[in-house]
Amino acid sequence: MVPSPLPLVRSHASLDQALDPLAANPDTFQRRAKTLARRWDRDGASLEIRDPLEWRREGGPRRSSSRNQPSAVFSIEEQLRAEIDQIEIMDRESEAQLARRIEFARIRLDLALERSGLEEADVSSRVRYDPSTHTDVDTVSDELPEEVRRRWIELHAMRRELVECNLYLALINVERYAKRTSERLDLIQEGSAALFRAVDGFEWRRGLLFRTYAVHWLNQAFRSYLYNNGRTVRVPVYLQKAMKHVNLAKIRLGGRVSDASVLSEESGIKESVVSMALAADRGTISLDRGRSSGTAGGGDENRGAVEWLPDDAAGDIYSLSMEDVSLEDGLSDAMERLSDREQQVLGLRFGLGEAREHTLSEVAGQMDVSLERIRQIQVRAIDKLRTPALRKAVSPFLEA
Repeated sequence: MVPSPLPLVRSHASLDQALDPLAANPDTFQRRAKTLARRWDRDGASLEIRDPLEWRREGGPRRSSSRNQPSAVFSIEEQLRAEIDQIEIMDRESEAQLARRIEFARIRLDLALERSGLEEADVSSRVRYDPSTHTDVDTVSDELPEEVRRRWIELHAMRRELVECNLYLALINVERYAKRTSERLDLIQEGSAALFRAVDGFEWRRGLLFRTYAVHWLNQAFRSYLYNNGRTVRVPVYLQKAMKHVNLAKIRLGGRVSDASVLSEESGIKESVVSMALAADRGTISLDRGRSSGTAGGGDENRGAVEWLPDDAAGDIYSLSMEDVSLEDGLSDAMERLSDREQQVLGLRFGLGEAREHTLSEVAGQMDVSLERIRQIQVRAIDKLRTPALRKAVSPFLEA
């Protein structure tokens, strides 16, 4: 038996040797790179998939505080920062070379998808790259052609390399947006995801550093997260932006100005939008949170609002005034929808305003009509009472 030939794997160095001359003329790079890709496809060549350890410094994460505290427990953010500190930062030429490799890998993936009659969406949801083994670990992707799976893994591995080498940008730029530790971790996660979008849109032909382009995506991701998650009750983005301009106008006017017309003139925003911004600019507070959050000890300072808001002089904790609508008011409003005869039948039948409930025959005897006629009036009246207003009034008094 003749053994099958080993697959041809092109290193990144050999790929750079082929692509660098093409980059001398950026206008023709894509066309000539596509010609090169077709030739390598015919040769059955695959691209090298680098180990993530190759762009990390030796020695593992450095933690300066561990010298004095060998058994110290580090927070997730400290561990993350220590890991990112070990990743080597690329220079301008290295970034441009990796960006050209990514573009070449995408060209090869597009050609493979075209030959297979597939769309990129068919692959992205079914292939998952495992950086520890450099393989596809999703069993669903077994249905995909081997060439498509390999091209996808090659592209994703290169994108991941450029993202990891720029993760430090998320740590640097997050400080101006984060106010709490938990919030900072969420923002870092959003920024890391935004770096992938920056990789897909980065244009090496312009000669810019990747960090110059990526900062825009990071700031956009941070602001979007805060706009959507910064409040317990979400306020539309356009209103949050309007609130910012209104607050700046208040500062310029030197005091607590609440007149929408004055603020509209100062901020240059429509008065109707200013009014909505003022109405939306209301924060929320937890009833269990103490007035001096973060302090130790007891006393009134750490009592939650649920303890100091009640009025002890009010007597009974519950009163009818606390209800949006009482059962009596709800029934009265609903009964007004009925005719006098229907009100009389229901009043006698269910004891509304009466000493007791009456049977159908008793009601029929009092009103001098047949029992069947009383039943019909009762059914028609109850159907009329099936209104949202009555349902809202009655539901708090019904057992679950």
